[in-house]
Amino acid sequence: MRRHLISASNLVKGHWQLIAIVAVVFVFWNTSLVLPLKILVVFLHELSHALAIVLTGGSVESFSVSPQQGGLVIGRGGNRFISLTAGYLGSLVLGMGLLIIALRTNADRAVLGSFGGVMLLVTLLYIRDPFAMAFCAGVGAVMLVTAWYLSRNLCDLILRAIGLTSMIYVPYDIFDDTIRRSGIRSDAYMLAEEFGGTTMMWGGLWLILSLVMIYYCLRNMLGRDSNVRINIRVR
Repeated sequence: MRRHLISASNLVKGHWQLIAIVAVVFVFWNTSLVLPLKILVVFLHELSHALAIVLTGGSVESFSVSPQQGGLVIGRGGNRFISLTAGYLGSLVLGMGLLIIALRTNADRAVLGSFGGVMLLVTLLYIRDPFAMAFCAGVGAVMLVTAWYLSRNLCDLILRAIGLTSMIYVPYDIFDDTIRRSGIRSDAYMLAEEFGGTTMMWGGLWLILSLVMIYYCLRNMLGRDSNVRINIRVR
């Protein structure tokens, strides 16, 4: 019993910042505080669709996200199976990648700035509706300014917040879209319609894969101490 208490104490001591971020996200999940992070994960979802379309030989015609946490990518060509599968799992991979970069490298400022640049590029090339343009251009610009002027540790914490939100949001979204509301026209619904199986079958498979991915990411990447010194020094 004492050994378990010591182990739990060391876990909290070594990773209190990550635990605090997760706690804040959960507490304020249904408020406007977390909404921008959730829409940002939707952006990663749609970006994953777009990348899958382009990498399998297709082209992207339009790209959008909405304040209701919806999104849509319209593409031409490419591998339909891969592009439909890429949304949930791809956004999770991108979110975990941001967390791993924050935990294991010193490239936080470069990565946050590159992320902002990607958002601005996507806005310029593919987005036409007002909300999506304002959100993606605004967040992209803030990321660039933050990466240029503020400290690496603050950029690190921002990447951690985005990565952890993705790791919370994606499994929840899979369950909500494909199992709890299996009748809506989700990625899994279209995959079942075009390739067989059922919405719940594809959703259940994605949910299991997402939880396994999250488990292995946390198990192998956290280390003994993940906390960073908080420094908001302006460059």
